[in-house]
Amino acid sequence: MKTEITTRLNALRNKMDEAGIFATIVPQADPHMSEYLASHWQVRRWLSGFTGSAGDLVVTNDKTYLWTDSRYFLQAAQQLEGTGIELMKDGLPGTPSIDDFLAANVPAGKCVGINGMMFSTMRAETLRARLQTHGIKLSTDFDPVDKIWSDRPALPEAKVFIHDVKYAGREASQKIADIIAALPAQQASSMFISALDEIAWTLNIRSNDVTYNPVATAFLYIAPQGRSVLFIDPAKLTGEVTSYLASQGVKTNDYTTVMSFLSGLPADEKVLIEPDRTAEAIDTALGKRSVFGASPVAEMKACKNPVQIAGIKAAMQRDGVALVHSFMEIERRVAAGDGIAEIDVAEILRRNRSAQPLFFDESFGTIAGYAGHGAIVHYEADEKSSSKLKPEGLLLVDSGAQYLDGTTDITRTVALGEPTAQERRDFTLVMKGHIAMAKMVFPEGTNGAQIDVIARQFLWKNGLSYLHGTGHGVGHFLNVHEGPQKVALNLSKFPFKPGMLTSNEPGLYRTDVHGIRCENLVLCTEVMTTEFGKFYGFETVTLFPFDLRLFDTEIMTDEEIDWLNNYHDRVRQTLSPLLSGDALKWLENKTQKLTR
Repeated sequence: MKTEITTRLNALRNKMDEAGIFATIVPQADPHMSEYLASHWQVRRWLSGFTGSAGDLVVTNDKTYLWTDSRYFLQAAQQLEGTGIELMKDGLPGTPSIDDFLAANVPAGKCVGINGMMFSTMRAETLRARLQTHGIKLSTDFDPVDKIWSDRPALPEAKVFIHDVKYAGREASQKIADIIAALPAQQASSMFISALDEIAWTLNIRSNDVTYNPVATAFLYIAPQGRSVLFIDPAKLTGEVTSYLASQGVKTNDYTTVMSFLSGLPADEKVLIEPDRTAEAIDTALGKRSVFGASPVAEMKACKNPVQIAGIKAAMQRDGVALVHSFMEIERRVAAGDGIAEIDVAEILRRNRSAQPLFFDESFGTIAGYAGHGAIVHYEADEKSSSKLKPEGLLLVDSGAQYLDGTTDITRTVALGEPTAQERRDFTLVMKGHIAMAKMVFPEGTNGAQIDVIARQFLWKNGLSYLHGTGHGVGHFLNVHEGPQKVALNLSKFPFKPGMLTSNEPGLYRTDVHGIRCENLVLCTEVMTTEFGKFYGFETVTLFPFDLRLFDTEIMTDEEIDWLNNYHDRVRQTLSPLLSGDALKWLENKTQKLTR
């Protein structure tokens, strides 16, 4: 594999030489600015061999560099070994941004080449401005792998299907009307959407184009008077779906016609685009018709309606049942010493979830990290790396499922033997932050950065921390990561609102020792209204116990112990009617009252 990487990079450099390009950036991106990519757009992975979901490659005339964040430092170091690609640890002091690096290392008068369909218009403009100050040119029509990736996978071909309104809660035509009504506030008369999850939500359609994300590869133009158009490969549409879209006021055009359509719109039309989720090439095709602004779809999609909320809670019950059977089997097999490994954990979870009604897929690749592998934040075991589980140490399992009525995401850290004092203390400090966030009451207008500090405070007091965010938005039978809300140290301009579904997942990672993360999904709800305004809080909707053996009650308050016991009571009462025999006994044992 290392030789193949060298060969591919050499072919790219030859292409760069022919085009007069001194350096190129290969982002982890597609024309829709997606987080997770279909195989056709896994260009950075193909060129570098690094399989993480975040990270950008920079290739100069003689060197190659990969920027990625803390979740992937260990994984990237392992996968890049022997390739000659230098790892740049993004976010650490001393690591320059890609823009600063290029400004300092590309000679004046030389050219940086990028593919304008893989860079958002905001990202491209920021890069252009930075390079110009150093006399460096930017070309946005350089495709790094055109004609050198001979066996490149085809564009996704999965069929589209309708997401029934009994799960979605609102008709597509109603959502389109709401979007159109929101446009005048941004001085726009129409809107162009590139984001696949926004298109899926707006039209109540789903597909299987991207692993774990039930979206269809398409663009969507929204305009009044029934002029909305979905740009999609016709082969992906059935007669039923085409008729359905027409009934909602949406025509269809071929995916490949989008650029000519946009460049042919009336010169006076004002088309709203979100500059950080729309490709630079799309903005160029629109020209002066572009109006930059925030997508109204993001907030509409984030605030789940009552039908969706009921579905999420039902999905959590079925997911809880699957988790009981899964962790019971894992525990039994470890105790029996039958050779169970990390990779088997993923198979067990998938098998039990797929037996549940309305199951569609996993919501992401299961992270099952035993001992030191748990410290690799986005570790995913394969045949080569998978460790055998022993009756000692910690196992971190982060997993989730896509059901037709909801998306789940849960992390549990469990002891496979008698936990050590350090394991219990580390776990409890993480859980104290988890509980603090779960119990929060906060005024209307509060954003994620304010909440994030609450979850980190106990770790910080002990000189400990973690580098990832504490919470991300979660879709409804959609992407497991969605905005606009998030819980993270970097400031978010989007405040929390009722109906937003978000993860609560503080963690702690000791390299080569263990990783700990405790994650539930929480629903933002209105708690009270006083003379000081509205106050919101979080309702925990995930239903599965935490490992009682890992709590150090000496550093817990009575209030924290009460929260845990109340949560376990609710888990037991909700899931018990759905279980029997050994599974019911297992749950009852795992939800006993925690006492000092």
